[in-house]
Amino acid sequence: MWNFPKYLILVLACLWMCVSGYRVTGQNNTAPQAQTLPVELRPPHPPEKTEQRFTIDAKRRSEDVQGEDALPRSREFKRIDSTYYVGWMFEGVYKYNHASDYLGFHNAIVPLERALNLLEKDYAKPLGLRTDNIIAYFPTHFFKVDYTLIAYYLMNCYSNTDQPDKVFSLLRRAQKWKLQHHYYMDCYNQMAWTVHRNRFYTSAKYGFLKNSIGENEKLANRYLDSSLMMIERNRGLNRNVLPEMEESEKLSVYHVKNILYIYSFRIDSAMYYFNLMRNVNRLPHNNYANFKVVCGDFRTADNEYKIASNSDQGDKRLQEWAYYSSILDIYKARPKAGEALARNMIRNNGSTPGFGWYNIALARCLTYDGQIEESKKHLEKAADFKELHIGTTLGQSHYDFSVQLLKLINTGQEIALIKFQNKRWYLDPEVLLRIGQLTAEKYLQQFLIINQFAQNPERDMVIYKLFSTESTVSWDEIWYLIHDFSTHFFVDKFTHETQTNKRKIVNKYFNLFIARLKIQQGHYDEAWRILETARNDQNSDPDYERLYYARLFQSEAECAQKLNKTTEYQTWLYRLYLQYPQLVPFSGLTMNMRLHLSGDADHSVEKSLNQCQINWVTNSDIPAVQAYINIETKGAKREISYYVLDLSGNYIVKKQGCTLKKGDEPGPIIAPRLFDIGGLVPESEGD
Repeated sequence: MWNFPKYLILVLACLWMCVSGYRVTGQNNTAPQAQTLPVELRPPHPPEKTEQRFTIDAKRRSEDVQGEDALPRSREFKRIDSTYYVGWMFEGVYKYNHASDYLGFHNAIVPLERALNLLEKDYAKPLGLRTDNIIAYFPTHFFKVDYTLIAYYLMNCYSNTDQPDKVFSLLRRAQKWKLQHHYYMDCYNQMAWTVHRNRFYTSAKYGFLKNSIGENEKLANRYLDSSLMMIERNRGLNRNVLPEMEESEKLSVYHVKNILYIYSFRIDSAMYYFNLMRNVNRLPHNNYANFKVVCGDFRTADNEYKIASNSDQGDKRLQEWAYYSSILDIYKARPKAGEALARNMIRNNGSTPGFGWYNIALARCLTYDGQIEESKKHLEKAADFKELHIGTTLGQSHYDFSVQLLKLINTGQEIALIKFQNKRWYLDPEVLLRIGQLTAEKYLQQFLIINQFAQNPERDMVIYKLFSTESTVSWDEIWYLIHDFSTHFFVDKFTHETQTNKRKIVNKYFNLFIARLKIQQGHYDEAWRILETARNDQNSDPDYERLYYARLFQSEAECAQKLNKTTEYQTWLYRLYLQYPQLVPFSGLTMNMRLHLSGDADHSVEKSLNQCQINWVTNSDIPAVQAYINIETKGAKREISYYVLDLSGNYIVKKQGCTLKKGDEPGPIIAPRLFDIGGLVPESEGD
């Protein structure tokens, strides 16, 4: 038991902490005013600097190191005593918080390094103190908090300026103090994160790594185990000194454990740690959403991303929930909703870190909405932007791969769109020339991306597995990557996945890929049987897997066409349109439609529409959607209104319009819109 005088001193000190306003991160984490406290509770300043530093400490009580006044306060503190770390810390934190590019974070490094050096120089003894006596610990507490705060921001500066070797050196340096509380910097935890973030490199590039992804992941896990061991070792010291921090420190380790387990598809282990965090209301919703995507549970993932968006602090980094939510919108056949989300993120965040990723997301949504030219513009913006990958395991290789793959897809889609708008494209020399140019461009892009892909040591873990936590592309984009290459290799690869994969919801995607590869090999009967199995899979969510069903129906239509199953072909084509109309013009299949013209539409409009790859039918036995087009002439312009109904009279393309200028050919402009390409965003898309 404490004796009464010490206990009284402690109570008074704690009371003083609650009211004095000594601020570290915008909260009232307090430090004592030395002149009003007993000697044993005063900060251990060097004798010759005591007066100046007491003055700074007193002024600091009412200041926020995270506030907008941190920079002028730093100058004031340095005028009083430039050898005290506090002024440099205020400057470094201010510059860090206002950095949004490489130069900004680089400029923050200098004052933060200076602050850390001065703190270590003058306060080595209090930093190194390990004790279970709170009276002895109290005067050193604030130096340890400040040390971890400075080290944390400096580590992030090194990381954000692509200096992982300096990150690791700093972590080793901080680790030597063996602080009994982690505060802002759990060294072992950050070591694990740093190793995982650079897992695809080897010791030849960074000395702190091993020589394979597997070895690096094991190393990261060992660091996490060391962190848990250190927490246990410190328990005896901390039972009288802030014991409540232990749970928070363990939860930080569980958080990184989850990242490693999700990456390696250890589903049960990841779920175990998620449950530990959920039980104390500390579930990381963004990471849990990523985990649910890996498991194929897109509905839960979507809900978790929404929760994560509500806790978005608006800091200058990629908001993963927004990027990945846009991919889920594509899975739901709502690319326009993903487009609206990406545009909103770009508008609200400007050219800060994340700008490039949001442009990639926007480009992807535009591609799946059939707006190829607009998609290409945003891909170029992403390619030209120097993205900073802050606070995420996604790096430049993921970024470049996403850009290049979408460029490849867009080139193929542009060729398909030209053929759709020109049914007899092979008879038009200008169109033939353009298709030839695009085909050559496509082959070059394939060559470049496959060379890049071949050098990627993560392709087995991230690409072939489908729905990896480190994947930045949709499962459907992976098809565009592999389908022109060794079909036998990928049939074997995905067959093996169906036999070993523990994610039952995901197996149907592997089977779909196998069936589509079998179609390419000409094994139509075998593909037909596999597609039937995939269609009857019970582990499906029709609302969140519309893209899956669209590709399934497309494959069944292709297969039926090759097997001369005319009725089945027409049925599956109709169902493909109902599921995801924007995909049809790029599928190579000819859609059945019934045309209804009104207003000022004349024979020339019908003739122009007939030049497009649409089968205009009148036979009521053929399942076909109803296309309604009305034209009103207004001077030199023609106002077009249009909509499309299914056989039950439901809107597939809602009523909307466009304008034709003088000289515009109506067919190539109107025909894509009958597949809901471009046009207005329906109200339901913005929900």
